[in-house]
Amino acid sequence: MKPVAPLSRRRALQLFAGAPLLPLSSTFAGSLLLAGCGGGDDAVAATYAAPASLSSVSFSSMPAPALGNAAAMAITTVGSVMTVNFSDSSKVDFKLAYQPFFVTGDLVADGKGGKTLSGGYYDINNQPIIDATVPGKERQYFSDSPDGTSLLSVPGAKVDGVKGNVVFAVVQFEYATWAQDGKTDMYGKLPSPIAVLTLDQDPKTGKLTLVKYHNVDTSGVNGLWITCGASLSPWGTHLSSEEYEPDAFNAANAQLKAFSQSLYGNAATANPYHYGHMPEVVVNPDGTASIKKHYCMGRISHELVQVMPDNRTALMGDDATNSGYFVFVADKEKDLSAGSLYVAKVGAGFSVDPAAAAAAPLTWIKLGSASSAQIRALVDGGIKASDILDVKPYKDDTSTPQPSPEHRKITASGKTEWVKLMPGQEKAAAFLETHRYAAYLGASMGFTKMEGTTVNIKDKVAYSALQNIENSMVAGHAANVPGNGISVPKEIKSGAVLALNLKGGQKDDKGAAINSEWMPVDTRALLLGEDYRDAAYKLSGDALGNTANPNKVANPDNLKFSEKMRTLFIGEDSSQHVNNFLWAYNVDTKALSRIMSIPAGGESTGLHAVDELNGWTYIMSNFQHAGDWGGIHNVVKDTLEPLIKANYKDKFGAAVGYLTAEPTQMKLAKA
Repeated sequence: MKPVAPLSRRRALQLFAGAPLLPLSSTFAGSLLLAGCGGGDDAVAATYAAPASLSSVSFSSMPAPALGNAAAMAITTVGSVMTVNFSDSSKVDFKLAYQPFFVTGDLVADGKGGKTLSGGYYDINNQPIIDATVPGKERQYFSDSPDGTSLLSVPGAKVDGVKGNVVFAVVQFEYATWAQDGKTDMYGKLPSPIAVLTLDQDPKTGKLTLVKYHNVDTSGVNGLWITCGASLSPWGTHLSSEEYEPDAFNAANAQLKAFSQSLYGNAATANPYHYGHMPEVVVNPDGTASIKKHYCMGRISHELVQVMPDNRTALMGDDATNSGYFVFVADKEKDLSAGSLYVAKVGAGFSVDPAAAAAAPLTWIKLGSASSAQIRALVDGGIKASDILDVKPYKDDTSTPQPSPEHRKITASGKTEWVKLMPGQEKAAAFLETHRYAAYLGASMGFTKMEGTTVNIKDKVAYSALQNIENSMVAGHAANVPGNGISVPKEIKSGAVLALNLKGGQKDDKGAAINSEWMPVDTRALLLGEDYRDAAYKLSGDALGNTANPNKVANPDNLKFSEKMRTLFIGEDSSQHVNNFLWAYNVDTKALSRIMSIPAGGESTGLHAVDELNGWTYIMSNFQHAGDWGGIHNVVKDTLEPLIKANYKDKFGAAVGYLTAEPTQMKLAKA
């Protein structure tokens, strides 16, 4: 990111006075000084001859919307105030608001004098994929599920049409929920598009305006599979994801066949081993981009990765039943193309109670070392699942006894199987059958849907979102593995946020040193959801339909930490809250604040907290699938359905945007 010369406080106030729409303006690192004041310009100059430094940031908590204002339940609603406090005891309040760049399905500028469809789907030849489910109304498919977003700058960037600063946002689109007939389920059946947005940043106000939309050519990486969360690498690239890797042992995988038909025009062409990896997007100065996949980071249900400040260590979210903690340590800084892959074993004392006395220790099993080129060569060379492992079904020890002494009983992705490693296939197993091989080696594969990850650099703490505490985590459940360190007495469906201390000097299961100062050494609960339960411990709803306390985080998904705001931002993917929320949690004061509500039936996605970009601060946020109704929406559905249809293209559209502030609501006088 580019350094910005400090502004005087007087000049900062002048900028605010003329701002038509103000993003969260930053004093961080002394780049832009915000403060309230009294009196005229002379008083300002006299009082603030020396710049005040940032002291703290807090957010007021908005109420959850209710049917008394149904319109607020059917849009992105923001009712929070961000307060910036300074060392001279002054402060500035920002009333937050939401500003979309577009709603998917909008025609936006392509930078060539024409228009392109935002969120549109393309095949391997970069031709539009057509939805023909309604005869006579054929149209290009577009996504209702934008997800991972990175806001960044590129040295030397120059794009026609930009009058201020050139900045970019990389946005990926996870899936399309339905075809336009409203009956054909399209989840995972289309290759995920990914786009670079060229944005014109007003130097005076920080406002971002879309100038160009560029669809990234993914044909060189065989297309993308279910791209979920994302992160910005320390070196300025967009780290994408491919979650729910297709099972290579399932030859009848209807989802993969439909995906292959959409991408290649042939249901048999797609190779499952080309998917489930970690893509990386490099943005060019002209607003185009290139993409590559890293085959050496494990083939898991990649939610996203968080690279640590050493530019080598990556903690990975594994969004699966029987998921685990995975860490990749690259051989070289700022280069994820080769390295070593590790998986955790959880020690005694694991608890989801934030008040628990101690954290559960983590030790690390080394799965293997490889380069991306080595593993890609195996896949392109035609390696088959049966070349790597022999997998037999397991029902119980009586009806499906151990096939041979070499077979081990494992549980992966919610299924129990007998697995034998084929001779000489350790490397292939580690990087292509990562879930099964990790379980085979005794890793703690017992979490349920380990979602987003992020890092608090100052305190050397990582955070991980555990969407649910159920199934493989609950003692007695068929997917729970006794003795793997992960077991709780009852499900807590609303999930938790976990904290992991990071240290160096760690060794793997063979006693070899792990070359990282940022390895997780323990795990404990930081925040815990609260289910609503009846006397029989069945989920029950409140008057609106929530089955989890709406004043607490439920089913956390997106996580991003702001170093300078000392705030953990948490986006929900909740089937228990009627409206999903975006939260801000201050790790020092422990204050939890609801800052935005997503349209009912939708999911909070695309979270990215940017402390400073050319002197301005941003919180990026999208949402997915508004009006995707479940049983909890029975009370509100009839009222909200027509509103959401009117707002979001009959529920086929979703917003990509960011949080801004309203200058007319700002207090420029010292409190």
